[in-house]
Amino acid sequence: MKVAIIPARGSSKRIPRKNVKDFCGKPMIAYSIEAALESKIFDRVIVSTDDAEIASVARAYGAEVPFMRPLELSDDLTTTIPVIAHAIKELQKEGAVKVACCIYATAPFIQIEYLKEAYLALLAHKNHYAFAVTSFPFPIQRAIKFTKDDGIEMFYPEYLNTRSQDLQEAYHDAGQFYFGTAQAWLDEEPIFSKHSAAVTLPRHLVQDIDTPEDFKRAELMYKALEQT
Repeated sequence: MKVAIIPARGSSKRIPRKNVKDFCGKPMIAYSIEAALESKIFDRVIVSTDDAEIASVARAYGAEVPFMRPLELSDDLTTTIPVIAHAIKELQKEGAVKVACCIYATAPFIQIEYLKEAYLALLAHKNHYAFAVTSFPFPIQRAIKFTKDDGIEMFYPEYLNTRSQDLQEAYHDAGQFYFGTAQAWLDEEPIFSKHSAAVTLPRHLVQDIDTPEDFKRAELMYKALEQT
């Protein structure tokens, strides 16, 4: 069985009720649910939540909520892997899970084509995980920081005079989805490792949504994309 698991706890702090907050006409979580369903990859699309309102919205958009997430896995310190492992264990009471894809509830830019590409990448070389990345818009080797006395210094001063085009391009997690074998999730293997594959997203499809400023920027990006 292949499952999509969308973790969505109720107690988001910086953007209250973020997972069900209206985003360009729909609850934020709706975009993730719809993409998972429309991809036709998954046998089941479930939402792992501790919150009754989120569960109700999730069901309204076609996801299952076959269990409620325990409180010990719903605090600010709980990371993604234990939440997905818990969901897999619950689902395996009903049948064997082979592949699980964690899709974040705050991923309105998620695209079906990249979900499919990542799924094939997971299978291609018997990878343990496959996830989305995007490139940094500026060479990380030229990054600067403030010092304690409000001065400036480079993180990597050895690259001060290196041309940008001669520096190696760097990538970061796109924060949208993570395919993994059920066993990798259950063993709590790290996602960023040599056993993982990555698919590259264009930067205009990637935006973290952690603060009100992020949320506003994401809405503007989404509306601009709709007009293209």
